[in-house]
Amino acid sequence: MQKSFGDSFWIALAPILLLIGLLSFNVIVFDNVLEIPNLGYDNYALGGPNQMALLLSAAFAGLLGLRQGITWGKMMDGMVKSIGSVMSSVFILLLIGALAGTWLLSGTIPGMIYYGLDILHPSIFLVATCIICALVSLATGSSWGTIATIGIALLGIGKALGFSEGLTAGAIISGAYFGDKISPLSDTTNLAPAMAGTDLFTHIRYMLYTTVPSFIICLIIFLVIGFQETKAGIGNISEIQTVIKSHFHISPLILIVPAVVIGLILKKIPAVPALLAGTLAGGIYALIFQPEVVSLIGGNSGNYFIDGYRAVFQSMVSNISVPTENATINDLLSTGGMYGMLNTIWLILCAMIFGGIMETCGYLQTLSKAILKRAKSVFGLFAATTASCLGFNLTASDQYLAIVVPGRMYADAFRKKGLAPENLSRTLEDTGTVTSVLIPWNTCGATQSAVLGVATVAYLPYCFFNLISPIMTLIYAAFQIKIRMLKDAKSEVKLA
Repeated sequence: MQKSFGDSFWIALAPILLLIGLLSFNVIVFDNVLEIPNLGYDNYALGGPNQMALLLSAAFAGLLGLRQGITWGKMMDGMVKSIGSVMSSVFILLLIGALAGTWLLSGTIPGMIYYGLDILHPSIFLVATCIICALVSLATGSSWGTIATIGIALLGIGKALGFSEGLTAGAIISGAYFGDKISPLSDTTNLAPAMAGTDLFTHIRYMLYTTVPSFIICLIIFLVIGFQETKAGIGNISEIQTVIKSHFHISPLILIVPAVVIGLILKKIPAVPALLAGTLAGGIYALIFQPEVVSLIGGNSGNYFIDGYRAVFQSMVSNISVPTENATINDLLSTGGMYGMLNTIWLILCAMIFGGIMETCGYLQTLSKAILKRAKSVFGLFAATTASCLGFNLTASDQYLAIVVPGRMYADAFRKKGLAPENLSRTLEDTGTVTSVLIPWNTCGATQSAVLGVATVAYLPYCFFNLISPIMTLIYAAFQIKIRMLKDAKSEVKLA
């Protein structure tokens, strides 16, 4: 075994450089893919090229690992373990697809759009969207659940008002991740202090110092943009509402369906059974209150039982749409069901194969250690932690690894600098949690892109909270703001 080979920083970096090169080239080659006939890709990020880039980079990392002396069996075990870690996310993705289908069939999403157009004026829509998603996510502890339920409806409202999908998705994601980040019910909010060695509520209180200013700046930006877009879609609102009401039975009872999901999550029911319950509730509601839509989707066979069975199952697993005379509305009244999630699942699996090989070969640890060696000052330690969290989100493609591995690696370094563990836990969340959704092949980025139907690169520039948070934590470190020291730290320890 050539031990020095595996310890080389540049050897460890080589698969990542290859991946970056292939992904960049894919952007150039497949960016205008819709203009090329017969290629069949809806989105170059999900249609196959990026999956192959991940697999080829994984193969290259595997070849380097074989030269290092790591057996194929060990690498295969690493890939299987990595894929296994995201199986719950895959189940959730499939159920989100099914839920979106039955919620369209039942009129839940169209109804929420209908009422939302009454309440949300274009000038305050983006700010209201951000705050609504923040409150729901704070209450439920789930950014994924928030985006998959209220987020989808808000995206439809924004589209009806004339806002770009990327901008609206940015407001949805910013709010959802703010709430998720500070909710005591959130898994990442519990994971970060556990890795750093502090308690949950100390972590949350200390995290507010950077999180609240980041969110306020985010809201100000959305408010400014909203006032510049006050003319967006105002003239079409009544027409859109008329079309929705002519095809669906709209009443306040539609709130029963999302209330089922939110209520179960508040009771700490796991995501999979909660989403399944919400999916079934949507199907039952559709059979009772939307017979015309059910018959249309089910084929109008004359037998309502058969039509209902077909419609509900088809809405869960496949593409459905409710055609109207308004082209704008037609885009809102369509969904892909579980089938629409398959490209995303494909991307996640390929990303975890790459991450599994990189971890098994020790390349992720090599890169992190190299970064840590260069962290001489306190600010350098914060910067190294931030860079490592971002790096793991880019390479391991999983936000949990982006919290767990840097948390374990840097805990001792923070203690040696006399820094309280909440400094580390806050940095893990300020970077590891919020940047995961900005990376197309990360489980979070791929999932939210599929759920909202908006490419990651389209919403990334507008996820102001997610972009500001890592910068805010570095600003606090650079200017020595709210950097808490250990109680028993020696007086000569300096923040320099």
